[in-house]
Amino acid sequence: MKIGFLFNHDQIHQVAHSLPIAVALRRDYPDAEIVTAVTNARLASEVTRLSLMLGMRMKIVRLGLTRRSSRLAKCLLEAVVPVSKLAIYRDNLDFFRSLDALVVAEKTSLLLKTRYKLDHLKIIHTRHGAGDRAIGFNKASAGFDHVLVSGAKIADRLARDAGVAPERMSVVGYPKFDLLAGHAPRSPFADPTKPTVLYNPHPSPHLSSWFKHGRQVLEHFLQDDRYNLIFAPHVMLFHRPFVVSIDKLRIDRPGLIEDRFLDAPNIHIDLGSRASTDMSYTRMADLYLGDVSSQIYEFLHTQRPCLFLNSHDVAHRGDPNYAHWQAGEVLGDPVGLGEALDRAFATHHAYLPVQRTLFERSFELTAEPSSQRAARAIMSVLGVQTAPTPLTRPAAEPAASFAA
Repeated sequence: MKIGFLFNHDQIHQVAHSLPIAVALRRDYPDAEIVTAVTNARLASEVTRLSLMLGMRMKIVRLGLTRRSSRLAKCLLEAVVPVSKLAIYRDNLDFFRSLDALVVAEKTSLLLKTRYKLDHLKIIHTRHGAGDRAIGFNKASAGFDHVLVSGAKIADRLARDAGVAPERMSVVGYPKFDLLAGHAPRSPFADPTKPTVLYNPHPSPHLSSWFKHGRQVLEHFLQDDRYNLIFAPHVMLFHRPFVVSIDKLRIDRPGLIEDRFLDAPNIHIDLGSRASTDMSYTRMADLYLGDVSSQIYEFLHTQRPCLFLNSHDVAHRGDPNYAHWQAGEVLGDPVGLGEALDRAFATHHAYLPVQRTLFERSFELTAEPSSQRAARAIMSVLGVQTAPTPLTRPAAEPAASFAA
């Protein structure tokens, strides 16, 4: 039996969501051949780093493009459209045909079924994050043979919004959390005793706070150095000169970061290093400031103050796509941000119950590592007898009743 794990992205942020499962499969099911397939050197390096952190070196296969696809990818179109990411499937069909199962964290791999008719191949979706955005629950999710979900919130919305049958889902917890046992991150600041704020905007122009309010946020911390600021946006925000929304067609430029922000002793700017993807900053920060990134739920692994920027005047109350905005105060703009930061720390106790409920609905964690639960679920899908991984529900009810 041959199981492939595909990492097909320009950046490394999806690796931590599924690689722990690959390691668990190789450790617990030695008769299965486990292969990690990558499409660039950056991904290969991250797979090696995280697998060694988890105590095992994984077999890596580098997938490439044909000369024709490479030429197409080098044209200006690649600055906006990920040509390489899409062409990798067509150019490596022999590899994908050799697999019994393919485990992925994204949805473009469904091309192998819809376009290239690899009907024998079981494609298992691990997802990447436990956020609330509607695109995470669109109809494409029903195209997978099986979906591994982190908790009841995800399972319920996939069933309701995407039409995924309960028997095609397994609640396995959050394999990325298996990496938390690593060394505690070190503060990048000269004065680490100041409270640290993490500003983590999303890349999509129609959702992100960056394009309208981001520089005002940086300006605030430049002028008021009572707090340290980690500016670590989603790694795709500054990856290309333009950012294109997938779910709603819109394009915008993230621009450049001015030297005065880069040089400020209380501002640490990270536009895409490993630390911005491995939970280093969500562990380090004392307060989360953001918009719609799913990293809010990783931050709530330990409940702390939160603030949210509603830069698009969204009517968010009762909307399940903004459920996480219950975890703290929602601001219409950064005016008065200093006072809002002070309030967030002073009133955090009032948000603790809803933060706990949001977390427990998003992640069903047990004493068993999530990656081990996920590995068992995958083998069960492939017909290997294992202990069951049932689709269960935690006792906690949702913090609010959201409209369908």
